Amino acid sequence: MSAAMSSPQAGGRVLPVTFAPLLIAWQRHSGRSGLPWQHTRDPYRVWLSEVMLQQTQVSTVLSYYPRFLLRFPTVGALAEGSADEVMALWSGLGYYSRARNLHRCAQVVMSEHGGVFPATAEQLETLPGIGASTAAAIAAFCHGERVSILDGNVRRVLSRLLAFEGDLAQAQPQRELWHLAQSLLPDAPSGDDMTAYTQGLMDLGATVCLRSKPLCARCPVQAVCQAHASDQVQRFPVKSRRLQRRFESWWLLLICRTTSDGSRQFWLERRPDRGIWAGLYAPPVFSDEEALRTALVAGVQEGLVPLEPVAHSLTHRELRLHPLRLDLTATQDANGLPAGQWVSATALGDWGLPAPVRQMLAALS
Repeated sequence: MSAAMSSPQAGGRVLPVTFAPLLIAWQRHSGRSGLPWQHTRDPYRVWLSEVMLQQTQVSTVLSYYPRFLLRFPTVGALAEGSADEVMALWSGLGYYSRARNLHRCAQVVMSEHGGVFPATAEQLETLPGIGASTAAAIAAFCHGERVSILDGNVRRVLSRLLAFEGDLAQAQPQRELWHLAQSLLPDAPSGDDMTAYTQGLMDLGATVCLRSKPLCARCPVQAVCQAHASDQVQRFPVKSRRLQRRFESWWLLLICRTTSDGSRQFWLERRPDRGIWAGLYAPPVFSDEEALRTALVAGVQEGLVPLEPVAHSLTHRELRLHPLRLDLTATQDANGLPAGQWVSATALGDWGLPAPVRQMLAALS
């Protein structure tokens, strides 16, 4: 690497000084530009998009983002909305703690900041559910603050760019990479430069510097990428501790009835505030079939009909869902049933339901 292309910074490590200009130029020419949350400096809209995009593909968020804004066009509207409304609109996006934090954050912005998001990354990070990288994105996009994001995709990009040997499963290497990310920022950038640079980092990680099959031939910074120069792209990022997945089986009691007017109803309970599907509505859940049958009064168990099991993948878990259907008559009441309430099939769209539950109930409707 020539002296013109690199400069000793950050504790003596050689950093490519052309990285930021190359990235900015590429983003303006070839980066993503038509997404609905781009070309705005409204912190509410940027924040909403950043939270939705955490652990979720752009293609999925594209349908949720406009629907959410239609119901909650401002941070004030979101703060005044009910938790159930928020969860219903979030249903299917997964990682539901994001929705709960989103609602809480809106309330804090209204009650403690007069409805105005703080302007700096440092201040934004004090809000519920806003981490350092999300705070940096809001501050860079909306206020042109010279601060770098460092989400999972960007960690991959920068660890390859710098052939960063630190183990990103450990806190100290994470802090070191964060410091290096700040050192790579463009010098004295305009607000538009910071927008292009920040978006460029996102675009590069999402469309070029892919996890398993990076498109190095299309990379705008290939010439200054140290991992590519040593033909070791797949070595990075270094992360010794891998995700340990757990496998669980759940039994779901799908209680249905048809009322005298012909409408279909389902018996749903609100899930606990912590754990999987926290705060959402679902059929009663049991650890095994025996526990499910025991929860029903004598004589009702005979009506249970096992349905096809459903596999459901979460970040840390692989769930095997075993639904058992129970049809009740219109005259049967809720006596002897687990805690819950009847919900009309036509109203399911207004309730926060886990994606596999929504699919099960739709099939029964």
